[in-house]
Order: sequence, then C-alpha cells, then structure tokens
Amino acid sequence: MKVLVILGHPRPDSFAEAMAEAYMDGARAAGVEVTYLKLYDLEFDIHVTTQKLRKQFSEPDLDYARQCVSEADHLVFVYPTWWATMPALLKGFLDRLLLPGFAFEEKDRNTDWIPLLKGKTAQLITTMDTPILVYRFLYHAPGTNAMRKGTLGYCGIKPVRFLGFSPISYTTEDKRRKWLRRVRREGEKLESGVLTSWEKLWFKMMPWLKAIRFQFYPMTWVSYAVGGFSAAYLGHAFDAWIFWLGYAFLFLLEVAVVFNNDYHDYPSDEVNKNYSPFTGGSRVLVDGDLTRGQLKKGSIAALFLAGFLGLLVVYMANLGIVPVAVIALLSILALGYTAPPLKLSYRTLGEIDVGLTHSIGVMLCGFLFQGGDVFDPFPWMISVPLFLSIVVAIILAGIPDYAADKTIDKKTVAVRFGKKVAMCISMAITATTILVTLWWWQLPDIGSLYATAVWFILPHGMLLLYKTVWYAFGLKIPERIDGLLVLSLLFIFWFGLFPLLAIT
Repeated sequence: MKVLVILGHPRPDSFAEAMAEAYMDGARAAGVEVTYLKLYDLEFDIHVTTQKLRKQFSEPDLDYARQCVSEADHLVFVYPTWWATMPALLKGFLDRLLLPGFAFEEKDRNTDWIPLLKGKTAQLITTMDTPILVYRFLYHAPGTNAMRKGTLGYCGIKPVRFLGFSPISYTTEDKRRKWLRRVRREGEKLESGVLTSWEKLWFKMMPWLKAIRFQFYPMTWVSYAVGGFSAAYLGHAFDAWIFWLGYAFLFLLEVAVVFNNDYHDYPSDEVNKNYSPFTGGSRVLVDGDLTRGQLKKGSIAALFLAGFLGLLVVYMANLGIVPVAVIALLSILALGYTAPPLKLSYRTLGEIDVGLTHSIGVMLCGFLFQGGDVFDPFPWMISVPLFLSIVVAIILAGIPDYAADKTIDKKTVAVRFGKKVAMCISMAITATTILVTLWWWQLPDIGSLYATAVWFILPHGMLLLYKTVWYAFGLKIPERIDGLLVLSLLFIFWFGLFPLLAIT
C-alpha cells in the first residue's frame, strides 16, 4: 500500500505537523510506503486566476503533487479546522490540484461527471477549538462534509474517515501526547488495510445493488399483491408462505430482466446523454462498475434462482398446467423485451410488453398462486386501467432515450412515430385510462374498488394530460422530461394502491 500524507497547516512546527509525523511513524511500522507533502514548502499560487482551470500554469510542485496522488492508494490530510473548515492554503491547494481530466471528467451535460480517483481512500485528521459534538451535530460538520462529499467523494475517493481532536487551545501537554499516540495507532492500523471486511463486502455489492434498480419494484409488488389478495377477497384460502415465495420468484425474475436489459441495451445506453433514474439503464456498464460478462452471469444466476422458486411455488400450491403456462409466458415476455429473438422493444412492442407483464402478468401470478381461476374476470378487469397507465409511462420514458435509441435502430414508439406523435398517443391512452376508470366505477362487481380512487385519478390524470400537452405543443420538446415522467409513474400507483386497500 502507498500512503500520501498531506500537511495542510500553513506554519512550520505546528501540532498538526507533529500529528502528521506520528501518523507516518505508525504507517511505516505497519510496513506501508509513505510519501509526505508539506504544503507550506510547496511553491504554487493558491488562487485560481483563469476561467478554465486547465488554462492556468501548473507549477512543478503541483505537478509533483498530482503524481503523488496518482500513485497513492490512501490519502491522509492533516490540518487545523479554522472557522469550521480548512485553512486557505489547503483549500487553494485542492482548487489547483483537482483539475478536470485528473480528478474528474466533465460530461456533455452539466449535471453529471466521471470521478477519476475511484479506488482510493482517505483519512482526515484535524484539530479544533469547537467541541467535537457541537461541530458534528450543531454545525453539521461543514469542513468534514466539504472534504468527504463535496471534494474527495466527488472525485471518487471513498470512504473518507474523520478523526478530530478538541479543544486544541485549552489542552494540556499530557493530553496532546495521548492524541499523538492515538494518531500513531491510526497509522499502525494500515497493517490490516483501510477497509473493514464489511466495507469490502459493501463496495463489492454496490454495483449490483445499483444494477437492480430498486425504484421499479414497488409497483410490481403492488400488482402482485392485488392479485393475491383478490383471490382471498373472492373466497379462496390465502397462504402467506406461497404469497412471499411467489413474490421472491417475481423479484428474481425482474432482477434477471433488468440485468438482461442493461446487457442488450448497452450500445444505446453508452451514447445516451439524457439518462436519469427512470431512463437510460442503470449505468453500471457505462460507468465501468461491472463488465458485460459479469452482468450476463448475474442475469443467468437470478433467472436460475427464479426458476427454482417458481418450481417450488408450483409444487407447494399444487398448480395445474394453466398457471404453469402463465408463469412461462410471463417469463418469456419479460425477457423478450430486449433479448433476441423477440427483442420486442426494438419492434415497437416494448411498451405493450411492459404494460402486460407488469399489470395482468404479475397480477395473475398472485391470483393463481392463491387458488384463483385464470378465467375469472376479476383480475382481468382490475388490470385494464393499470395496463393503460403503465403504457403511458413507458411511451413517455422513450422520449429522453429518443436520440440514443435512434442511433441503434431501436424502434420504440418515440423513434418510430416521432416524439410529438408519441406524446399524442400517450395523451390518448391517458384519456382512455380515465374513461375506463369512470366506467369501472359504475360496475357493481368492482365499482367499490374505485370509489375513493376516482377522486385522485381524475385530477392527477387531468394534470398529466395538461403537462403532456404543454410539452408536446411547446416550442421544442426538451431532451429530458423528468417531471413529466415522475407524474406518469405516480399515476400508475393509484390503479394498484386503491384496489389493494379496498380488498384487504
């Protein structure tokens, strides 16, 4: 391990310097390679004097400092906390050191960046007069957060640990010696590495958790729960074990589908400049967090586990050939969204596919797992407005992806018909959804499920229509429509949430 210790105190022979030396003594005793930078010895202008950071002359000492940072695995900053943050010397050093192209890379869109110092860790060691608890809980640790989140974390350096000592001005020599011993022990800990076992596990899990895209799973559960509790509502015995095993099957199937989509949509995601939490994939492949091979193996593993749980549910629930066929068809349609040979999303069928799988598909699973009859109209009726609302959201989600999808000939509704026509189609389906809900409200068998829902669905649907018209017929449809997407996704929830509340 290579450790770089950076002393940020502007004066020689400070207590901060003694702490830096104590840390280095401990680190060397731990057998690590240590490099030491005293900022007061370096010659550089602490002021940024050019509009473009890379245009300013970079002094030799700054070039050397960048080389040290590049070679280091672990960065240690030792400095006093003045006015709740770092000294001007350290701040100016960071301003000049962390240039675009070295510490981070700016993307074409101004809301995102690529951290270039990933894989490094850091330690902050500081003194202050403010009581540590006051600094941390009353002031919310402004200096620490500036370093941990706004500076080092921004460049990809994680984790950033904090070790603070207070009050420096009112302490005894004996207390200071104890602090120095404490700092030395911190350096000695490097013998076993910086990361704990739990942190190592967490950093390995993070890309997979990012790839799963948890924001899309609640609606699947709601649809599935509506199906399961509908069976109980109609008089079938409810089995909690089968219910949760069935959902575990669907969860893992959805994980496999999401991984599969990222794998096959990589060419589009790679050139997509309008991605968001709702569009453009999970970005784990684009950002290099996982390889395509890893994601493919993850998809296969999730699909294998889903298949095992599906067979277990079939056995425990004693399901017949029809429920098994439903499970098989759901799996094929879900995976066929991007996977060959179906590649439904490339044939202008992806929107319908997602609507079917996430409405009647998962709802029927819940219904059949609890003993319901596939020909019972109850779940089919409930799924209709849910299906329509999902199609609206998926059509709109294709708007930001339009340019990227067009480059790889992915024929979404937006690509095939154009963005404005796609928005008009979504408006027509939104209006149909509202009308179907009003119709269902009047029916004796299921009308009670929408008695409260209509008072939320009507204003929400009208607002969604208004916003879609506003975007579609404005001067120019924007590249990103995050607000409209959120509005359309929330619209879906009413068609699952209120029926679920009514039958439970």
